[in-house]
Formats: sequence, structure tokens, C-alpha cells
Amino acid sequence: MPTDPYRLSLLDKAFVPEGADAPDALASTVALAQLAEELGFHRYWFAEHRGMAMAGSTAPEALVAFVLARTSRIRVGSGGVMLQHYAPFKVAETFRLLAALAPGRVDLGVGRAPGGMPQATRALRANQEGARPDAFADKLDELEAFVVGNLPEDHRWAGALAAPEPVTPPARILLGASLESAETAAHLGWDYCYAGHFDGDPDRMARVFGRFADLTGRRPLLALVAFADSSEERARSLAKPLRLYRVRLANGQSVNLPDLAAAAEFARQSGATEYTADPIAPDVLAGTGEQIRDALDDLHDRLGVEEFIIDIPVADHAQRRGAMETLARAMQADRAIARVAA
Repeated sequence: MPTDPYRLSLLDKAFVPEGADAPDALASTVALAQLAEELGFHRYWFAEHRGMAMAGSTAPEALVAFVLARTSRIRVGSGGVMLQHYAPFKVAETFRLLAALAPGRVDLGVGRAPGGMPQATRALRANQEGARPDAFADKLDELEAFVVGNLPEDHRWAGALAAPEPVTPPARILLGASLESAETAAHLGWDYCYAGHFDGDPDRMARVFGRFADLTGRRPLLALVAFADSSEERARSLAKPLRLYRVRLANGQSVNLPDLAAAAEFARQSGATEYTADPIAPDVLAGTGEQIRDALDDLHDRLGVEEFIIDIPVADHAQRRGAMETLARAMQADRAIARVAA
């Protein structure tokens, strides 16, 4: 058992299960966030996904605002905003406003994946046709300057003020799974979340953790997939169907998708006649609450993880609730409650 505490947080895609209607499903999502606060989880993040029938978290900032208004302690944020689609100024305005509404509770997590199918991306970015393409690193630099109100006088957007000004700016976290993204986060002075729910390669993870720690003296957050149940067999059965495929188009573009049908549709919408879809193994933990706790303890000991972002791999809200409660009970079974509530 580790001697140092660590925190647990949650990532939610706000899925609308097949056969459910959106209002009921989203009301259940809000109830899960409220339960997370009651159970002592540290953060509750919403991912950005679109262009799929089950997608409920198409605008994570809207869900963040709604949940902040219905909770009082838990941190709430995006995991993450797909910055390539947006003007950094608008993202800064939105999250500065959220931070002013809920001081000290807002997280701005940022990623670079498309977050949806090509046609949805084209529709989202229709007003940007013909605009100058910005490198992702440049957009991150702009976002940081707008969020903290420190735009250089010679910058092309000098004089643009992202109001209102919060007492405490939103926490900024870059999501990724590479040395490059970890180094970018360190350069910005941001926190970093390693996306183990997409890439669970232990050697790469160790290298990225070590590099970020060398540059900053801090450890990344670690996102991973975990499903806890009172029955080990049932937990493994529910988690077993989880698969990801890394789709690569001939133009070099790559994206992670949940199944081969989605891979074929992505290629079709991209106009690609040739593509590859290789299975990849996300970092998945499945078992009893005690088994999940022991696995987290081991990762904490090996990598020094101070906070885990748990992605529960089921859309059914009752099953998600049960998994949250099972894991919380296991963490409370000994002194480990401090890990969750600290």
C-alpha cells in the first residue's frame, strides 16, 4: 500500500444510450457528477465528441457550466476542448467567464484530436474556410496569453481583452500521449494529462512521465479506463468489448475510433480509398473495487501518479453509478479515503 495519497477524478462522455432520450440521459449525467462530489472525487471532466448518435458532450463548456451550478465543491472542466476547431480568444472568454462564476473550480483541458467524423468537423469549421491555418502550438500560446491576460504588445491580437477577469484563472491541462505534447505543456507552464485510455504502452508512459517530471518537478495526471464491480467476472465481461482502432489514411492523418464500421465511415467521409485500421490496446482495468484500487496503487508506486482520471467504459448510467460507488467503497476500506478526498 502506498504511503502517499493520490486523487481520483472522472471523465464523462455524456453518452445518450440507445433507446434513451437526450433530456433524460443528460439529467442522469448531471446526477452522476453530483454523486461524484458526494463520494469525494476531485474533478469531473467532460470530453468533446460529435457526429455520433450517442454524443451528448458536443459542447463540454455547456455541460461544465450546468454542472458547476448544481455542485459546490468538485472541480469541473473539459477533457478536453479540441482547440484546432476554435479561436483561442473565444475559448479563453468562455473559460474565464466560467472561472469567474465558480472561482477555483474550473479546469480547461485541451486536446488536438478532431473529436468527431470529418463531415462534422467541416460543418464546425465552415466559417474558417480560407483563413490562415495556425499551428497547434501557436494556438496554445495564444490561448495561454488570453487566459492569463498577458498578450505581448507586438502580438497580432494586441488589445483584445478576454473578459471578464476571474480572481483565479482556470487551471490549464494539456492532454496527450507523447514526449512532444509533454514538452509543450512544460513550456507553457501547464499541467499535463497522459491519455492512457488511448495509449497504455507502459514504456512510452514511463518515458513521458519522466520527461515531464524532469522539466517541471511535477507528475502528469494519468487518464485510464477502469470498471469496478462487486463481481470480478461481471466487470471483466462488461469491459471486454472495449476496443480501439488507429485509423491511418494515405495522407498521413490518423485517428482513434471505437470499431471498424466507424473506421470505414471516417475514411469514406475523408474521401480516402485506402486506409489501415490497426487494433490498439488502451490501458483498461476491470475487476472488483479492491482489485482496481490495488492496480492504481501499483501505478502510483511505479510512476508517482498523484491523480488518476477514470474513464468508465459503459454508457448505461446505472452501471456507471455502480462502478463509481464500488470504487469509492474500496478506496474507503482503509485509510485510502484520503486519496480521493484530499
